[in-house]
Amino acid sequence: MCFNFVAGNPRVTPEVTRDVCLLARMMAANLYFSQIEDLMFELSMWRCNEELRARADELHSTSKRDAKHYIEFWKQIPPNEPYRVILADVRDKLYHTRERARQLLANGISDIPEDATFTNVDEFLEPLELCYRSLCACGDRPIADGSLLDFLRQVSTFGLALVRLDIRQESDRHTDVLDAITRHLEIGSYKEWSEERRQEWLLSELSGKRPLFGPDLPKTEEIADVLDTFNVIAELPSDNFGAYIISMATAPSDVLAVELLQRECHVQNPLRVVPLFEKLADLEAAPAAVARLFSIDWYRNRINGKQEVMIGYSDSGKDAGRLSAAWQLYKAQEELVKVAKQFGVKLTMFHGRGGTVGRGGGPTHLAILSQPPDTIHGSLRVTVQGEVIEQSFGEEHLCFRTLQRFTAATLEHGMHPPGAPKPEWRALMDEMAVIATKEYRSVVFQEPRFVEYFRLATPELEYGRMNIGSRPSKRKVSGGIESLRAIPWIFAWTQTRFHLPVWLGFGAAIKHAIGKDIRNLQTLNDMYKEWPFFRVTIDLIEMVLSKGDPEIAALYDKLLVSEDLWPFGKQLGNNYEETKNLILQVAGHKELLEGDPYLRQRLRLRDPYITVLNVCQVYTLKQIRDPSYRVKVKPHLSKDVMEMDMSKPAAELVKLNPKSEYAPGLEDTLILTMKGIAAGMQNTG
Repeated sequence: MCFNFVAGNPRVTPEVTRDVCLLARMMAANLYFSQIEDLMFELSMWRCNEELRARADELHSTSKRDAKHYIEFWKQIPPNEPYRVILADVRDKLYHTRERARQLLANGISDIPEDATFTNVDEFLEPLELCYRSLCACGDRPIADGSLLDFLRQVSTFGLALVRLDIRQESDRHTDVLDAITRHLEIGSYKEWSEERRQEWLLSELSGKRPLFGPDLPKTEEIADVLDTFNVIAELPSDNFGAYIISMATAPSDVLAVELLQRECHVQNPLRVVPLFEKLADLEAAPAAVARLFSIDWYRNRINGKQEVMIGYSDSGKDAGRLSAAWQLYKAQEELVKVAKQFGVKLTMFHGRGGTVGRGGGPTHLAILSQPPDTIHGSLRVTVQGEVIEQSFGEEHLCFRTLQRFTAATLEHGMHPPGAPKPEWRALMDEMAVIATKEYRSVVFQEPRFVEYFRLATPELEYGRMNIGSRPSKRKVSGGIESLRAIPWIFAWTQTRFHLPVWLGFGAAIKHAIGKDIRNLQTLNDMYKEWPFFRVTIDLIEMVLSKGDPEIAALYDKLLVSEDLWPFGKQLGNNYEETKNLILQVAGHKELLEGDPYLRQRLRLRDPYITVLNVCQVYTLKQIRDPSYRVKVKPHLSKDVMEMDMSKPAAELVKLNPKSEYAPGLEDTLILTMKGIAAGMQNTG
């Protein structure tokens, strides 16, 4: 298991990265420490093989135990209890491992030498495996296969670091660092170099040994932050980390840049480097970029026949719309697999899916089964985003069920891979994707007043001002939709029940296909019935449209949007209805979710509760934006209301968040409605 640690998040500093790693190491040692004492109680026998006897005798003659450290087994353990002698030494090292991490976390220094601790998991496993072999050799295999084997499995799974952190940073930040280096060396501006020149210089430096910079390198705060992160990676044991993910990767030089920075910062065991291709153009160029990397001898020797490539669902969807992004992601995976086979490299696809459909979310089983043939060979990596961790892993039975889904779907995809789409289906999808992208971008990026409408009609601005997101809502303070992160972009439209980023473009694409040739409708029907990828894509849009409610979105428009923008909102509403009708034609359904009546019933049960939250939210937004606005609501004449002291002003009756910049209670009301609507809109299945 890896946690994706986003170094690009301003709240994730190098110091935070270091502290999290040390804290996880301390917690792991502490958990193992208590279990070692349980094993010491259990393994009291004296029979053992010669290998364990020799080790126990050596440890017994040299051991010195500080009685203050332990509650049990604090006295010298006699030599006729050899397993306890071995485990006592393991316990000593675990104690020192925990205390060293604690001291480093608190003070930055430790008086415990590193050689008194476990520095890698193999050192930890070796004495445990020795005990296991000895028990089996002496006829005590049932004992060996009990608590000891369980403990071995835990250690093998979680290691000394408990979890591995994936470090993630945007490619532009690495470019800035290398630009500072080349300018300092007076050899030019790395930013201004062509891709070919960048690769040539990076490879020449990777093949050489000279240091590129020292303490005198001029650094901005951003450059120092990137280099300090690499220094943390170099300082801590390598088992704390998983991969180094490069967001917004576009070219081979992005990967080589990270390799060079790892070497320059003296990372002894370099992290594997994973390019993340996100936007539509980057996905299209990804196979050629990876092929260029694999053709470089230095890089091929470095990866030892294995490579991960991450593909991003969120930003590709924000860039081109759901239909075009889904199709390009499908094609990119196919081409990447072909490239990997050509160079004899085992490729692991790393899926950067979010929780919502607009960010690649959906039922796990169907999502995996809809992947292209040959892209899953018994393994895959998937990002489980923060907003869905609790619903997928928050309780033991949920965690077990989630892992079952992943395992079952991965095995099924391998045993019964989906068939490749027919050439005519591909041609039609290519044509539809072009139309869908054109329609999506004409509204989102080319409509002059779209940004104004978006910020008025949704709670996007309020969301960005509240401390309920995992990171700032924008990559840059200034800028429009392109600078907005994918989470608030999807989140804002979800709140209004309009879900525009998910469905926009589908209607125009289907209408174009049918208008060009009426026979294409039958082709689309066949694609829905026979092609898992297309069926899952359409089914997810059906589910989103079932959750949507244009009348609720119209209420947001009426209360929050200026009158001169109402026609634009109505135009989008008409587009919504047209898209819904066209989706039903493609699926061959008379009403939404006709093929899943159980899900349809569940959504109908949710609807009244979510609608109340929507109405409450839109009036709250109106009061926040227009403090002079007053909602006229007749109180329910219950006993509680009648007994209330109505002479007190509302400000005294509602004191939920005294630090809020809004009127009393408004921010709390808005947060509650946001979370309630988000919960109601969660994917089901």
